[in-house]
Amino acid sequence: RFGQHFLRDQNIIRKIVDGAGVSKDDIVLEIGPGLGDMTSLLSQRAEHVIAVELDRELCSILSEKFAENNVEIINADVLKFDIGGLFERVGRKIRVVANLPYNISTPVLFRLLEGKEYISSMTLMFQKEVADRLVAKPCTKDYGILSVYAQLYTVPSLLFKVSPYAFTPPPKVDSAVVRLEILAEPSVKTDDEELMLKVVKAAFGQRRKTLLNALSSGLSLPKEDVEAALKRAEIDGSRRGETLTLSEFSALSNSVALI
Repeated sequence: RFGQHFLRDQNIIRKIVDGAGVSKDDIVLEIGPGLGDMTSLLSQRAEHVIAVELDRELCSILSEKFAENNVEIINADVLKFDIGGLFERVGRKIRVVANLPYNISTPVLFRLLEGKEYISSMTLMFQKEVADRLVAKPCTKDYGILSVYAQLYTVPSLLFKVSPYAFTPPPKVDSAVVRLEILAEPSVKTDDEELMLKVVKAAFGQRRKTLLNALSSGLSLPKEDVEAALKRAEIDGSRRGETLTLSEFSALSNSVALI
């Protein structure tokens, strides 16, 4: 149900909470607490834990289990959850810790990054291949839209891999825990972040195409305009998107804005 694999391995749970750096001053948002194994340890370490769970039956179990604790159980869809509202209520930045359901892990990450000004750090369990993409560098097969987006707003670090046998039921894939430290400012300055992300999406939209062709079709622009933009940014149009650094994407986006 809801694509859940419950994390039961106490050693892994401790490593996640340690890796998240949770302390007595922290307000923690836990997404998908499941049966509450990690919630228990978080409640011992943090000042307060807000656990958001979609499954109503699990919410009933959790509410009973943590009735006397510094834990608040909220029955909600995290993709619609108001992080800004939570920030206003608690009056400080929130640490996010989660064993994310794999079928929604990427949309949840994008949703959290939309509320990045309310968050200090995120320590999240992903499918291993998604974790690899978050920390990937240019000129590697894993480098893509997710890498650029995550590295524009955070410093991601892969903490450790997790075997399927740490879960009940075991997933068919390996997992990994990534800590994403939110940056006060984006890692590169760009005139228009929204446009930069459009340029990134276009560049990776057809990975086998050269930048010139990918940007022309992805942004619906005449080739001569794209060629001029690439020249202004001092980027060779025969390169491919996965070879560009964040600084080059920023320069290219500023140049595309002049079209």
